[in-house]
Amino acid sequence: MGLLDRAGARLTAQPEDAEILVVNTCSFIDSAKQESVSTILEMARHKASGRAKKLIVAGCLVERYRDEIQKSIPEVDAVVGTGELESVLKAAGLEPGSAPAAPSPFTILTTAHAAVRSGKEALSGTHKSRAEGDARERSGRFLRDAWAGASSTLPTYLYDETTPRLISTPRASAYIKIAEGCDHPCTFCVIPNLRGKFRSRRFESVVAEAEQLVARGVSEITLIGQDTTCYGEDLGFKDGLAALLDTLARIPNLKWLRFLYAYPNRITGKLLETIARHENICKYLDLPLQHASPGVLKRMKRGASADIFLKTLSKVRAAVPGVALRTSFIVGFPGESIRDFELLEEFIKEAKFDWLGVFNYSHEEGSAAYALEEQLPQRTIESRRRRLMKLQQSISRRQKKNWVGREFTLLAEGPSTETPLLWEGRTEFHAPEIDGKVFINDFGPLAELEPGRYYRALVTESHDYDLVARIVSPES
Repeated sequence: MGLLDRAGARLTAQPEDAEILVVNTCSFIDSAKQESVSTILEMARHKASGRAKKLIVAGCLVERYRDEIQKSIPEVDAVVGTGELESVLKAAGLEPGSAPAAPSPFTILTTAHAAVRSGKEALSGTHKSRAEGDARERSGRFLRDAWAGASSTLPTYLYDETTPRLISTPRASAYIKIAEGCDHPCTFCVIPNLRGKFRSRRFESVVAEAEQLVARGVSEITLIGQDTTCYGEDLGFKDGLAALLDTLARIPNLKWLRFLYAYPNRITGKLLETIARHENICKYLDLPLQHASPGVLKRMKRGASADIFLKTLSKVRAAVPGVALRTSFIVGFPGESIRDFELLEEFIKEAKFDWLGVFNYSHEEGSAAYALEEQLPQRTIESRRRRLMKLQQSISRRQKKNWVGREFTLLAEGPSTETPLLWEGRTEFHAPEIDGKVFINDFGPLAELEPGRYYRALVTESHDYDLVARIVSPES
């Protein structure tokens, strides 16, 4: 988006208004591939019925199905992989630094939802039903037939502080990618094939970008990467993430700083001490553990066990009092026995995570697990996922009751997406987009709230995952 904007493109969120459509894709798991292909096909219809003259597909789906995308979906005019971002300018007919007198509008889709919704609203009746049916059929055919293996050349691209960017998140919050790629051999994962080997951004580059964002009014920064806890290892740093956090936390006017995600065996004492020492580093840790059975973890090439993980969690909670812990698990991995699943249930009961997500195992071509035997039926996998989520719901319900009557600093985000009668916000214990919500039903002494501002709030009600609060005062 930043490259296109600097080259003179005028961006729009409405696909029916665009002359060029750029769909950014994911192909990590099957559901992501389906959403990506469906979005491409949805946007392709605008070439026949709207102003669109070009359709460009970018991102991970290109790394996985580069040749097949244009072969199977001829409406696509160009593809841009994860390691060739600047080629989007050539694909769009722009050059770096150019500024056309009459810039063309673009729509940039980082997820399907807003653009697909507006696209569907442009259709009606029988035409809409037939078009959606055709899209589903073409999407299914593409995903059945298209696998061509990973690109022979792994991406090496890494952006820096000079790369132009537009912020698509709410004004107060922004993400910074501090590393790209992954070197872990997890058998269920194809990310190394799509993103390349692990590579860290220069320390000074990350700090410079953070300072630029804060100068633009950003007060919450989330550091991201496939494995942020490995940050700096390839540059010769020891405890590189701890050093980076320590430096970033000293930036004036940076209210909240957090990072996603933490590989469990990379959580050092230095990292925990750094989190605990700085008030503006959120007391929040996301550790994607994937499973708790030693047998399943061994087949995943993750290692460890429930006992080891419990010791890690105890270490984290002792070093960072009050820390919120999030994790994610995969159910239905090949060979997962009833006892393996029961071990996972027992671990979840004992660990008592604040936030937890469960993914069905996705049988991905190109992953090492694709060749494993003992594939489980989808019905069994889905049943286990629902069972774990029901278990976590009961744990969350009990834990959220402990929030009632306590005051927290709250970032107000704006009117609720569920009802205009409420506002929504987050505490430092809620990562953007993935955790529960805090609904604000009482502005207290204030006539109105301002999105992106911080307030002191008192929690008055709790639900399974969400909270209700009233404003006490503006944050000083």
